[in-house]
Amino acid sequence: MDSVSALDEPLKKTLGPATAKVMAEHLDLHTVGDLLHHYPRRYEERGQLTKLADLPLDEDVTVVAQVADSRVLKFNNGRGQRLEITLTDGSGRLQLVFFGRGIHKPQHDLPPGSRGMFAGKVSVFNHKLQLAHPTYVPLGAATGDAADATAEAADTFAGKLIPIYPACKGLESWKITKAVDAVLPRAAEAVDPLPPALREGRGFASLPEALLKVHRPESRADIEGARQRLKWDEAFVLQVALARRRHADAQLPAVARKPVPDGLLDAFDAELPFTLTDGQRKVTGEIFADLATEHPMHRLLQGEVGSGKTLVALRAMLTVVDAGGQAAMLAPTEVLAQQHHRSITEMMGELARGGMLGGAEHGTKVVLLTGSMGAAARRRALLDLVTGEAGIVIGTHALIEDKVRFHDLGLVVVDEQHRFGVEQRDALRSKGKQPPHLLVMTATPIPRTVAMTVFGDLETSVLDQLPAGRSPIASHVVPAQDKPHFLARAWERVREEVGKGHQAYVVCPRIGDDEDDPKKKAAAEEADKRPPLAVLDIAAQLARGPLAGLRVEVLHGRMPPDDKDAVMRRFASGEVDVLVATTVIEVGVNVPNATAMVIMDADRFGVSQLHQLRGRVGRGSAPGLCLLVTDMPEAAPARARLGAVAATLDGFELSRIDLEQRREGDVLGQAQSGVRSSLRMLAVIEDEEIIAAAREEAVVVVTEDPELAGHPELRTALDALLDAEREQYLEKG
Repeated sequence: MDSVSALDEPLKKTLGPATAKVMAEHLDLHTVGDLLHHYPRRYEERGQLTKLADLPLDEDVTVVAQVADSRVLKFNNGRGQRLEITLTDGSGRLQLVFFGRGIHKPQHDLPPGSRGMFAGKVSVFNHKLQLAHPTYVPLGAATGDAADATAEAADTFAGKLIPIYPACKGLESWKITKAVDAVLPRAAEAVDPLPPALREGRGFASLPEALLKVHRPESRADIEGARQRLKWDEAFVLQVALARRRHADAQLPAVARKPVPDGLLDAFDAELPFTLTDGQRKVTGEIFADLATEHPMHRLLQGEVGSGKTLVALRAMLTVVDAGGQAAMLAPTEVLAQQHHRSITEMMGELARGGMLGGAEHGTKVVLLTGSMGAAARRRALLDLVTGEAGIVIGTHALIEDKVRFHDLGLVVVDEQHRFGVEQRDALRSKGKQPPHLLVMTATPIPRTVAMTVFGDLETSVLDQLPAGRSPIASHVVPAQDKPHFLARAWERVREEVGKGHQAYVVCPRIGDDEDDPKKKAAAEEADKRPPLAVLDIAAQLARGPLAGLRVEVLHGRMPPDDKDAVMRRFASGEVDVLVATTVIEVGVNVPNATAMVIMDADRFGVSQLHQLRGRVGRGSAPGLCLLVTDMPEAAPARARLGAVAATLDGFELSRIDLEQRREGDVLGQAQSGVRSSLRMLAVIEDEEIIAAAREEAVVVVTEDPELAGHPELRTALDALLDAEREQYLEKG
């Protein structure tokens, strides 16, 4: 049998349609190879018990524990009955409950003193951790009929180390164990992507051996060796993909754009009311050096919220205009595009009115292009671009449309990387006569290894100094459910800030008009969760209640663009006290007088998003305040995440936390979460050294053999990793 197809065989053939269906729907496992790469999450030692005190709330867990006691309780005047079993690990306790007719079998299978494996979702009832109706396998110290079930379980877990797999409802870890046993013989046919020299040089086991040891280890050393080897596979194949991408980019031609003395840039710098920070100077040097070469720049500019990235990008744009080219800035939303257009024209002053009355002699035109502009304004903007009258254009996805033509596009600046699909960047790049230079700005910092992994095809520049005059921001978690008076106090703080002449934001996860998806709403109600708090509801409640008498207005993505712009202008000029908004204010909104922010249902936002939102306050000389309101109980993982955000203002630190928590998220794909990651074993944060070493090895291989003609196995692995859509995502350069 051909080695590729052995692992490509559908699970249906081996495991039967019922099991295969659950695996495909809930775990995204479709082929024998998928299942072989579904690694155990951890291993329990036979005879050792799971620590029960550390179990996470609201998550599916598998535990090995001992039955301490069991009792049947009557309720509903004796009509109903429930079985309560207490499990122990020697110190912590966990309660199991079974109801109705379902109590007889567990009562029989699980006498006090016996052990078992139990799987279910952890909840809290009467301040105790519990699993309701868990599935289980007895593990011994049992007699009679239960002995048969025990014998079967004992066969499955004959090894001393019991693998615990990421599981789902209807497919417990022990069922996955049996399924893996059925396909494990096929591991012998796995194609090894590591070049033999690399494998031998680092003393790695073969791939079939590593797969065998990760699933059925004899010892902890087996696990460690197998994991190292499998992590290397993932890191190496990914870094080869990126190295090939960089190699291809380096072959492309581009027009060199060198600074011109006494041009726009010098005139702009002469008017700057402050001096650049050392960080800004250093990063500018890196960018200018790239622009001066005849290959397109591919650079990632990242830095702390508010570190002055826009200024650095603008100076690069002016350099390109001086050199006879045009620069385009692509923003993810209309609000942001308008905001950038406003701040750039303000920063440039008369230099932005080239060819107009009152404009500077060597100024240029700065135009805005968005999807909702009127036809006349749009025609004018398009004309300015094609004639070269406009040196700088700022826009949204509208810039990418076929109708848009440039006179000579020399530089593309993409703001807010993660909002743009690949196709959009490629479309914009194809508008230049030759590929334009590319500068990507991210709003929140990214740890180095993540940059190496996600943006491995870009060179990185980091701005880590905040400009002088920025104020610190105090952040606090407000547990609204546990301590309602804290929430009341939060609104008092908002009133106090407004009383001092400042302004405030209130952020909600949802808009709350009728266009919200009724399916989602129904699903939330069914899951017994209230829908997320909504802008329109909260604004009305605040205006009637705690913030009565203040000027409260709303801002969200479904308002007509002119209305959005009008609200932002009123807020910026101080005519609005409190702006209740969705995350449309997340990036780029700059109102130095706004000092307070209250984020409702803060647990529904990601860590970087919270950090990004918080960056909207404390932009002036008065200190900022950010209050994270949540209904989550103290033990919930979401609360720990909010605590982390409140504890530090360091964006690099937070992005590490964010990634550690989104470990399953797919670092390669646009979707940052999903059931399974293409990195199943590699943890981007912990495995920094492996990633760095794999990158070096990948560069050596690709430099010697860019087409990988001498490495057919590596090519096969690469094709599997880069299925069509991921290939495109990597091409975001």
